[in-house]
Amino acid sequence: MADYDRRGGGGGRGGGGGGYNNKKRRYRDDNDDDHHYRGNNSRRRYDAPPHVRIRKQLIAIAENPMIERHDEISQIANLFTDNWEDDVLLRGNFVDLVLQLCVEQPLKTPFLAGVLMVANTNRPEVVDMLLEKAARLIEEKLREGEWRDVKLYLKLVGSLQGVIEGEGVFGVLGELFERAVGLQTASSEDTIGTEIVKIILLTLPYVMAAGSPEQQQQWQQKAADLLENTAIIASEPHPLQAVIEPYHPEPGEENPTQSQSLISLLQAQLQIEATQGWALSCLPRPWQFPVSEVEIASKLASAKKHVLPAINIPKTVVTGPRPLFPEVHISVYGQQEVESVPPPTSLASSLIRDALLDTINVLHFNRNATARQLIEVDCYFAPRTFALRGTPFDRLRDIEKPKSTWKPEDVAVDAVFTQLFLLPNPEHKLVYYHSVLTEACKLAPAAIAPSLGRAIRYLYRNAPRMDLELSYRFMDWFSHHLSNFGFTWKWTEWVDDVELSGLHPRKAFIVGAIDKEIRLSFAQRIKNTLPEPYQGLIGPEKEKDVPDFKFANDDTPFAAEGREITALLKRKAPDEEIDAVIQRIQSQAIDRDLDALVASTDVFVTCVLYVGSKSLSHVLAAIERTKDRLSDAGAASDAARTQIIEAVMAYWSVHPGVALSIVEKLLNYSILTPLTVINWALNDRAGKTRGEALALAHIYELVFNTVIKVTGRVRQLVIKSSQPDEMVDDETKDAEVKNMRELFRAIEDSLGAWAQGTKDEMLEQGGEDESQNGLVKRWGTRWLRVFKRRQAIEEAFLVEAVREKGRREEVRKEWEVVERQRAEEKAAKDEEEKKKKEEENGVENGEVKKQNGNGGDDADIVE
Repeated sequence: MADYDRRGGGGGRGGGGGGYNNKKRRYRDDNDDDHHYRGNNSRRRYDAPPHVRIRKQLIAIAENPMIERHDEISQIANLFTDNWEDDVLLRGNFVDLVLQLCVEQPLKTPFLAGVLMVANTNRPEVVDMLLEKAARLIEEKLREGEWRDVKLYLKLVGSLQGVIEGEGVFGVLGELFERAVGLQTASSEDTIGTEIVKIILLTLPYVMAAGSPEQQQQWQQKAADLLENTAIIASEPHPLQAVIEPYHPEPGEENPTQSQSLISLLQAQLQIEATQGWALSCLPRPWQFPVSEVEIASKLASAKKHVLPAINIPKTVVTGPRPLFPEVHISVYGQQEVESVPPPTSLASSLIRDALLDTINVLHFNRNATARQLIEVDCYFAPRTFALRGTPFDRLRDIEKPKSTWKPEDVAVDAVFTQLFLLPNPEHKLVYYHSVLTEACKLAPAAIAPSLGRAIRYLYRNAPRMDLELSYRFMDWFSHHLSNFGFTWKWTEWVDDVELSGLHPRKAFIVGAIDKEIRLSFAQRIKNTLPEPYQGLIGPEKEKDVPDFKFANDDTPFAAEGREITALLKRKAPDEEIDAVIQRIQSQAIDRDLDALVASTDVFVTCVLYVGSKSLSHVLAAIERTKDRLSDAGAASDAARTQIIEAVMAYWSVHPGVALSIVEKLLNYSILTPLTVINWALNDRAGKTRGEALALAHIYELVFNTVIKVTGRVRQLVIKSSQPDEMVDDETKDAEVKNMRELFRAIEDSLGAWAQGTKDEMLEQGGEDESQNGLVKRWGTRWLRVFKRRQAIEEAFLVEAVREKGRREEVRKEWEVVERQRAEEKAAKDEEEKKKKEEENGVENGEVKKQNGNGGDDADIVE
């Protein structure tokens, strides 16, 4: 409009004084109305088709807090029903969009149900269409093991329980529970049954919130019976729960929070809610209109009820594409003076978090949309569930009961950290959750930044007793987050910890975080952001982009030969010339009682690294040109392989991130073996430092990445072997599995010795420093816990892969029978309708003939 106004102004081309607009006047009609229209400079309005407007309004439903929810729902429903006859495509598109939204934006499910309930008052056919499609989708997702989609579709159907005849969703939940009981009876370690019970417990509140007070009273007994049944499974601790514990305090240490199984927590919360008459105060009920809206309220009360189509639940169920593990409730806002997030005793804590977690994991393709919905979480729940957005934490103390003190920002941040710290693995790459928090902070910095600050302090305070894998996830996120906001943090709060021993977990966190910051920037930049006490943690050597070449010093053994090999590598000399120098080095090494192969390997690898030190691409090119010689050296002896990694880590010791990238490439080229890397890190390197290397972030990263590479290769082969069209050699697969087990055995042997204090280096040290040995033991224990969990997960995967293949085959056969029966029923129904139609047509034709015959007789009589 503004652009149009400027074009209509005076002066210049297109102004009122002449030129272009004067020419246009010749083509105008002098009609007064048209002149008035043009004089107002009004743009001709274009109304989008109904299906476009409905789509736009449905996608944006509940996002604007300034619009009354019942008005918004009525508007969308009326627009849909008013155009029911005009646009046939509108009906199917509307139903498909609702089903798509309930999965992609689960926070909006109750509001979608509200639109359907209002539409039901005028066009009840739409609810029948939706229930039919939803039932078929639930069946499909059950066959595929897409348990989250099953839950989200059931939540939508459960929110429509008020317009469904009979027991409705209760029947489906009851049948699902029967499957869970069968699975749990077969194996106490089963996770599918636990997942099914979780789905039942999370669907039940939406079912109970969907009805009127009278309906709720009718359903209370059904809900009580269901809860009584689920308690059998929910109250029993899962054997795998101990593996995923986030905190492991030492004896006598305070546990930051006693983690509870999510399913047992849900069971207890729902039982409390049942005693309170199913108030469910946090869930929105947009289908409940104010007293002033008497007409629509009356229509909703008398609206048509629908039959829920039969949902065939397979007798055999599968795990699905996502591995299933028990879950525990964790929060980064524990031990606060004021509750800024719902407490674990409140059902709201589970319902809100579940909706947020589904949003985070489903919308992984759009982190901006995810962050925006997290920030606007208060729009999607009942009014007064949260405190006002942006309320400072200090002001929460001033809020009087019964008003809520739950900060929407804290609830959102807490949900993301729940996924960031999910054991054994989050659903998506960790960097995705980093980016969600970054986007949220950019969208609402004044509100999110203080919440993140309190979360950081809580996690740092509990770093010593946190699971080691989670501690390093926290370190990665912290350094990455600071890199997006100018590397600013109140480091003065932790200044006392700089003087701690390098083995203390908090000191190790500080050192590791600073090193990762340097990787994301450069040393001088990071140094300028740190207070004076931290300056000593960044030595002058870290400010050099390229490390010093040790053979530049004549006092270094084999210095002349090192410089000669460097020159040969730079001019890409033939192998014969390099061989001659290598032979000289080996001869001198023998004279000095050194391992000739180890000595020559050290010189050669160091020279290759120096030649490629300009960038990672340069070093990769240098390795590519010399990989045959490196492979031959590595294959010659274990000592030579160990020396290759020793040379890499020594040369890039001040920039370990570069060293890790090079080691990864050497593993890809099979120049190094995973076992060599493990032995070097946990025996050679850790032994030389008397266990202090266990506190170094890059050593953990080296071992962890190597294990992930090996297990990833095994999983890839196992998955391929289960595919009918893939040809995988069983010998290759078995060999990889054997190597993986040997790797885990070596890790357990090394770490077990450190954890028990039986390592030779610790015994030699004796009682010189008992506290030092105590810290080393603790690091060994923390490491051991991580890799024992990894081993248990991979062994479970191997067993489950075989079972899953058999289960999928059973499901396929079972479903073929179901489809055949449905096809026969449909054919019989079609035949019956055809006969009925023929009979009706026959009756009609007979009547016509009779009438025609009578008409002829009458005509004759008249004549």
